[in-house]
Amino acid sequence: MSAEDLEKYETEMELQLYREYRDVVGLFSYVIETERRFYLANEYQIEVRNSADGEVFFELSLRDAWVWDMFRPARFVKNVRVVTFKDINVEELTKAEL
Repeated sequence: MSAEDLEKYETEMELQLYREYRDVVGLFSYVIETERRFYLANEYQIEVRNSADGEVFFELSLRDAWVWDMFRPARFVKNVRVVTFKDINVEELTKAEL
């Protein structure tokens, strides 16, 4: 497989992922972004934690979620747990935005 074929494949996968996102976004209430992933979810909870050495980190729990990841065979997940030291961005979707 040439580099051009690989790039074409990745472009097609991203387009397919965008189309899936467009089809499912109306099913969800929140957009949640972490440093590694982009999620759609209907329920979320963020807990601020402290590590043993005093650093602050976040524990994010999602229920009924969809994951933006073109390499995952199944993007709908029942429960997600993310632990991160980075920012988490949560936006509530309104039906008018859709």
